[in-house]
Amino acid sequence: MKHITLKHLRYACAVADQGHFGRAADVQSVSQPALSMQIKDLEERLGQPLFERGPRTVRPTSFGDEFLQRARIILQSVDDLGDLAKVSKDGMIRRLRLGVIPTVAPYLLPRLIADLTELYPGLDLQVRESVTPRLIAELGEGQLDAAIVALPVSEPSLTEVPLMAEDFVLIRPRSDDAKPVPDAGQLRQMRLLLLEEGHCFRDQALAFCDTGSSRPREWLDGSALTTLVQMVGAGIGVTLIPDMAVALETRNAPVSIARFSQPCPSRTIGMVWRRSTPMAKQLFQISTKIRTTALTLHGATPIDPT
Repeated sequence: MKHITLKHLRYACAVADQGHFGRAADVQSVSQPALSMQIKDLEERLGQPLFERGPRTVRPTSFGDEFLQRARIILQSVDDLGDLAKVSKDGMIRRLRLGVIPTVAPYLLPRLIADLTELYPGLDLQVRESVTPRLIAELGEGQLDAAIVALPVSEPSLTEVPLMAEDFVLIRPRSDDAKPVPDAGQLRQMRLLLLEEGHCFRDQALAFCDTGSSRPREWLDGSALTTLVQMVGAGIGVTLIPDMAVALETRNAPVSIARFSQPCPSRTIGMVWRRSTPMAKQLFQISTKIRTTALTLHGATPIDPT
């Protein structure tokens, strides 16, 4: 087989990620004809196609799926070598690709960015906000260096470091302010507003309601906590949000804030990264900094990993 280059592999993975040659070219900062030529050259070297070309989308062939899995491992190893060289030179991180789940990002990032810049002057911080499954996949593929998610993730290839714990808070219409706080069984009988499928916070809220035997009487999905709180303010139902989100999300909404009696629903937020990364020491330092930042967040209780 003729020589395959890293450029071939990066372009092929970009096409698979984007499902489109034009978007893949934009991501790789090359022209579409140049990228298409590289993919065609790679397929000729391999002796078979990597992709099925449709009128609007491109998808890997069965051979392409297996090839791309191995290509991602190679690219991840190459990126790790580059990271190793960078951190070995002076122990500093120059670039951090950090994933954050949507129920944490708006409340933690404004303070965290300033704190990380202080820890690592000149740090190129690249933030990716997405749901946990997508962040874990991108972490495994080497597209992210670390991610802040709800624990546990339970991936053997990842290191998990707890950062903070926080309670869930019930958000009700303001007219319900004097009513007793419902328990999990009573909550199942209400119209419960939830984040859409894919958000781990949705699953945690449903687990508190013990929906294994019965689901809430009615529920509606939203794409963000802001939407859910505003819907509650309009009298549509009730919702649960994490404590760190309360101050920001309820500031301009006509809602009532109610806290559950102990034991109340809660979650643990942590930082995860690949066990193989040469940046592990620096990432642990960053996790310590994030834990310090958590001290400034209302409702978040930092967790000592020791």
